[in-house]
Amino acid sequence: MKKTVLAFSRITPPMIERLQQDFEVIVPDPKKGDLAAQFDEALPHAHGLIGAGRKLGREQLAAATRLQAVSSVSVGYDNYDVAYFNERGLLLTNTPDVLTESTADLGFALIMSSARRVAELDAWTKAGQWKASVAAPQFGSDVHGKTLGIIGMGNIGAAIARRGRLGFNMPVLYSGNSRKPALEQELGAQFRSLEQLLAEADFVVLVVPLSDKTRHLISHRELSLMKPGAFLINIARGPVVDEAALVQALRNGTIRGAGLDVYEQEPLAQSPLFQLPNAVTLPHIGSATTQTREAMAERAMDNLTAALRGERPRDLVNPQAFKG
Repeated sequence: MKKTVLAFSRITPPMIERLQQDFEVIVPDPKKGDLAAQFDEALPHAHGLIGAGRKLGREQLAAATRLQAVSSVSVGYDNYDVAYFNERGLLLTNTPDVLTESTADLGFALIMSSARRVAELDAWTKAGQWKASVAAPQFGSDVHGKTLGIIGMGNIGAAIARRGRLGFNMPVLYSGNSRKPALEQELGAQFRSLEQLLAEADFVVLVVPLSDKTRHLISHRELSLMKPGAFLINIARGPVVDEAALVQALRNGTIRGAGLDVYEQEPLAQSPLFQLPNAVTLPHIGSATTQTREAMAERAMDNLTAALRGERPRDLVNPQAFKG
């Protein structure tokens, strides 16, 4: 008898077809009513879950008595209560590596668009404001040769650092939990404390996972340490930045601008950030390319299939839960 998989988001028809080769697949359908109610109704039957963007822990999974594994179509796993998963022996997998370069592209796009005021001046042009040669009120900031600061030098941070150093001749600073000798050798990257990096960098890029330690890592104090002409780029998780503090810093000129792909509340329908011309606001699209999302889906399906067969998945977040 086939095991049952409950899919809860980021599920495409090709994914359903592939999963159906090995499993009974349940996909909540908006045409049939409330999606949350459909999910809850199917949950007791599910041996595996696949998707992203749903908080799952003790309360949400109490009725999931048959559950063996959750395959997240994402790199970050802050939506999942890993301690609870370990307590129950539930396997949790994610999709690292496959989105590194696409997310780094997006991070550097935010650097460029913030510095050169791309979104702001696009709107200005379309509004019919371009009536003469541009002057100082429309000038932006250079990127080449400026100091790039990376907070969280993992795979994505390193990919952004390479773009900056090799493509734009940017000196690279980084801070984090450990030194990266290979990157120091490759890129001339220099390790700094958080405070030192904030004071020296022209572009501060956040690429840290969300945890109790990194929640509101950047708030009033940290923003005040940055240069008045500096830019903050967040492609990590929204709560890494104190959004109210950032709005205040952008309004009063504490920093020059910000490029954001993530927010404290998502989706974000209304925000003071939308009224600020020096904030570039994107709808969490770091991995949102056709090629990358397809690769993430394939990786997630491979992980889930292995887990439900009793094999160790390639991308196991909590190896202590694996009893194979």
